[in-house]
Amino acid sequence: MLPRDVILTGPLILRPPVESDAGEIARMCDDPVTARFMPLLPRPFLPEHALDYVNGAAARWEAGGATYAITRDERFCGIVTARPPDHWDVAELGYLVAPWARGGGVAAMAARALTDWLFDQGVRRVQLEAEVENVASLRVAYKAGFLEEGRRRDAKRLRDGRYADFVMFGRLKGDVAGPAEPYLPFFEGGFERGELTDGVVRLAPLAPGDAGDFNRMLAEPTVAAYAMAETSTLEDDERRCRYTGYWWASGQRIELAVRDAASGAFAGHLQLRQVAPVMGQAMIGYSLVPAFRGRGYMSRAVGLLAEWVFAHTALHRLTAGTDVTNTASQAVLERSGFRREGVHRELFPKVDGRRADEVTWARLRPS
Repeated sequence: MLPRDVILTGPLILRPPVESDAGEIARMCDDPVTARFMPLLPRPFLPEHALDYVNGAAARWEAGGATYAITRDERFCGIVTARPPDHWDVAELGYLVAPWARGGGVAAMAARALTDWLFDQGVRRVQLEAEVENVASLRVAYKAGFLEEGRRRDAKRLRDGRYADFVMFGRLKGDVAGPAEPYLPFFEGGFERGELTDGVVRLAPLAPGDAGDFNRMLAEPTVAAYAMAETSTLEDDERRCRYTGYWWASGQRIELAVRDAASGAFAGHLQLRQVAPVMGQAMIGYSLVPAFRGRGYMSRAVGLLAEWVFAHTALHRLTAGTDVTNTASQAVLERSGFRREGVHRELFPKVDGRRADEVTWARLRPS
């Protein structure tokens, strides 16, 4: 059985919950964001539900787990828990932060502290999972020193009946903590609100609501002609859009919708992918809806992203590849400050079985 210690970490105090926490717990659990990512919680979440949770904490301790209230300056900020260690001394972590305490690193600090404490109690491994769309929870896991270990597809059912993918994380005693800051930071304002704009085009994270426009764009013949993969289904593209935050938070890639700044209409897609930190290099790719061509939209979008990359990341080189016959795409890169570097012969597979040459381009960090 785990001891009911009080854990101090920075400005936070982790202590067993008490009845006076019930009101704040009810407010936290009835919040729409909480309800979205905690589908098993009652909705609405009433004060009596919160009181039952507090009163049940003692039984969870007796069963070998741990339930802590997170407090800062004596105010309730959230909950962090550990399930009883299993036969192999593996414990599973969970956390939930109140709306009034979000954005201050509370969950990451509490998760790291509880994990360290569990190691001191003889736990060998601590693991957790986060829904692929729960960007805040994903960021907590990375900041708390957990390593990503894989994904579980369609692992849990949500309130709307849809099944969601989950990302798995683990931490062993002695693991070297990752960098304090992500390799690919979000735009100013955070994942959901951040964007780049020059007043003509606007770049924002590709969202599930963009899936229909995205799917129609990829199926358009002049776009599909330069694609290396078969046309995707709408379901495929909806799933892809739900991964945007996970890919970004994990430093794998950035997926953006290009919008008309005035109307907000979907104009195209821009991505930063093949991110190689050891080389300081990443590749861009893009597609534009036919109705928005000929206005310089993509040149503006690529230029905006390139300038942001060199101002806010450690990347030194941005690369791109174009089909040798795709002169419109080559013009975009030239206008965006990229220089032609060479040709890869017969690189791009075509639908008819032939292979096309690729023209390679790069833009370097300003000296």
